[in-house]
Amino acid sequence: MKSGLIAVALFTVTAAALGLNAQHGTENPAPPAVRVAPAPPAVQQPRIDVVFVLDTTGSMGGLIEAAKNKIWSIAASMSQAQPAPLIRMGLVAYRDRGDEYVTRVVDLSEDLDAMYATLMQFQASGGGDGPESVNAALHDAVHRMSWSADQDTYKVIFLVGDAPPHMDYQDEEQYPEILQAAVQRGIVVNTIQCGEMAETLGPWQHIASLGGGDYFRVEQDGNAIVMSTPFDERLAALAAELDGTRLYYGSAEERDAGERKRSVAEGLQERLSLVAQAARAAFNASGSGAANLLGDKELVEDFASGRVELDALAPEALPAEIRDLEPEAREKVLRSRASRRDELKRKIDRLAAQRAAYLEDQVKARGGADDSLDVKLYGAVREQAAKKGILYEADRPVF
Repeated sequence: MKSGLIAVALFTVTAAALGLNAQHGTENPAPPAVRVAPAPPAVQQPRIDVVFVLDTTGSMGGLIEAAKNKIWSIAASMSQAQPAPLIRMGLVAYRDRGDEYVTRVVDLSEDLDAMYATLMQFQASGGGDGPESVNAALHDAVHRMSWSADQDTYKVIFLVGDAPPHMDYQDEEQYPEILQAAVQRGIVVNTIQCGEMAETLGPWQHIASLGGGDYFRVEQDGNAIVMSTPFDERLAALAAELDGTRLYYGSAEERDAGERKRSVAEGLQERLSLVAQAARAAFNASGSGAANLLGDKELVEDFASGRVELDALAPEALPAEIRDLEPEAREKVLRSRASRRDELKRKIDRLAAQRAAYLEDQVKARGGADDSLDVKLYGAVREQAAKKGILYEADRPVF
C-alpha cells in the first residue's frame, strides 16, 4: 500500500513538472546558471632591493651616526607606496687597502633588524690618505648581493662617501666596467657626496651618469633630520609589545632562528635611540614591515591567515609557550595574540601619523629640509621607482 502511494506521488510531481516545462516551451531546461563573481585579480606586492655602499673611514663619523638613526625612517618612507612594497636592504661598508678591512658585505634581506644590528657595529676609522676603495665596494654591491631576478623589481644602489675612488689599483675592475654590469642587471646607481672635496665631484657625477642614477651633495654629516617628538616614547613601548606577540614553530632549527630574531629585536630595543625606535615602530606596523616583524614560521600570523592548521603540527613543532596546553587553549592564545597585534598596529599607525605631522610642522618652522639627506634620497627613490610602476603619492619623506 505504501509503495503504491509513493508511486502515485512521484507520478503527480513528475507530471506537474512536465506541465510547468510545457508552459515555458522547454522539455528539458538547463539548470539555472549560478552567477559567480570573478575573483579580484591578485595584487602583486611591488619589490624594492636597495643597497647602501657606505664609506666608513674616519671622516665619515657624522654621516654613519646619522645613518644609524635614519635607516628606519628611510624604510618607512619607501613603504609609503601603494600597495606597500616588499623592501630588502643590503650594505657594503668600505675603507681602503691597509685599513682594518677593504669591504664588508651584508647581503640583501627582508630582515632589516639583522641588517641594522650589523650597521650598529660599524664605527668610522682609518682612511685619511685621500682616495678609497670605491671600485672594490661597487664591485661587491653589484656582484655579491642576491639581487632579485624579477625585471619589475626596483633595484638601486646608493654610494655614500666623501673621497674619490682609487683608479691606480691595476689589479681590480674599475667603475666604468662595474657600472656597465649594473645597468645590464637593471640596477640604478646613485651617488651621494658628503662634504666638498673637489676631487670627489667629477668621479661621483660620472658614476651616477653611467649608473643611470642621480648625483647629489650633502654636508659631511648628511644634513639628516633627527628630531625627538612627544610621541617617541609611546611608540617605542608599543613596538616592544608588538615584538612580544610573536611565536615561532617548526623544526628545532626553525624555532631557533625565530628565537634569534626575537633576541636581535630585544637588543635593538635596548640600544636604539627613542627616535629610531619610533621610526622602526612605524615601519613594522606598515604593509612593508610585516616581513621584518615576523620573519619565517611565525605561528600567530600563519594560524590567523589560515596558512597552517594546529592539528597538523606535531607537538614538538609547537612553541614552548603553548606546547603543553589543550588544543582549545592553544587556539585561544593564538586568537588573543592576533587580536592584540592588530590593535597594536592600529595604535602605532595613529601615533605615527601624529608624529609625522608634528615633524613636518617642525621642519617647516626651521625653514624646510630641501638640502637634507632625507629629502634628496626620497626624491630619487620616488622618481626612479615610478619607472617600475611603484608610485608614491606623498611628496615628502618620513622624517
